[in-house]
Amino acid sequence: MKSGLVSENHLDNNKPKWFAVYTRYKREKLVDKALKQKGIECYLPLQKVYRQWERKKRVVQLPLINCYVFVCITKQEYVSVLSTEHIVKFVHFSKNLISIPEKEINLLKRILLEEVPVQVVESDYEIGDTVEITRGNLVGISGRLIRQQGKQSFMIELESIGCNLRMEIDQSFIEKK
Repeated sequence: MKSGLVSENHLDNNKPKWFAVYTRYKREKLVDKALKQKGIECYLPLQKVYRQWERKKRVVQLPLINCYVFVCITKQEYVSVLSTEHIVKFVHFSKNLISIPEKEINLLKRILLEEVPVQVVESDYEIGDTVEITRGNLVGISGRLIRQQGKQSFMIELESIGCNLRMEIDQSFIEKK
């Protein structure tokens, strides 16, 4: 390591923290099941999606964020998680292993309970105003407004997860902070 460059690692010996792991394509549910069998706390955000085949309509549960599963672990569980089949690696931010605040994991859970249409899009947009949802069941959710398309489609960035969420929310429900 070059002098002056210090990598950051949020793994703790005693306090479990949330981290994102990257899985092989379409293996999120298998990873979730395998981690739970190992006794590791994990969270796979799933959303209900309506699919139609020829004459059948079905509701299926698909991962909100492709190839991501969230784990709440201590330092001792790191190798066990990494050695789980279909896990590729831990998600790093600028080469640092940064934990995800529990409030953002809870935020994902709240958003999915609301069952509003949500799309995950790449995080390569310019950061805009900080906004907060002030009405409805998602009150208190805040982030940076990335893009607005029409009056009801807003893209809001959750900083620690490293992705943006596009939500169909009425403009009157959002205020600038």
